[in-house]
Amino acid sequence: MYKELKNFKVSDSFTFTADDNLEQVCNASEGSGVFLVYAVGDEKELIMVGSTGTVQNDGSLKIKNGGLKEKIVEGHQFAKTGRKYSWPAQMAKEDIRTLEVVWYETFNDTSKGIPTAVEGQVLQNFMDENGRLPKWNVAF
Repeated sequence: MYKELKNFKVSDSFTFTADDNLEQVCNASEGSGVFLVYAVGDEKELIMVGSTGTVQNDGSLKIKNGGLKEKIVEGHQFAKTGRKYSWPAQMAKEDIRTLEVVWYETFNDTSKGIPTAVEGQVLQNFMDENGRLPKWNVAF
């Protein structure tokens, strides 16, 4: 686990296979924060980092309806359709059998981690260790 994530207390994870219904297996909250996606095989590889929620200049949070759960399930990726469709297709293309998604609420009543800042720090640490971004992150 990345050290910048250990202080966020509202967190959980779920696994997803191409045969699963992402809407049903996703246990993410409707809060704001970050999510890490791992390809699970012989080893576990971080393949994507995402976030949702924007902090306004008055310190308030602007959150899209559905928060983390909505972003994970309906967010556009690859074919520009919701991940509930694009992830199974990409998993088949890359021969990935299982994904593990770990999510963290970074901005709530007890934590004030700006979601995109936390996402950026995790990506920076990955970049420092690997010389590149995770393979499902196109850019940052």
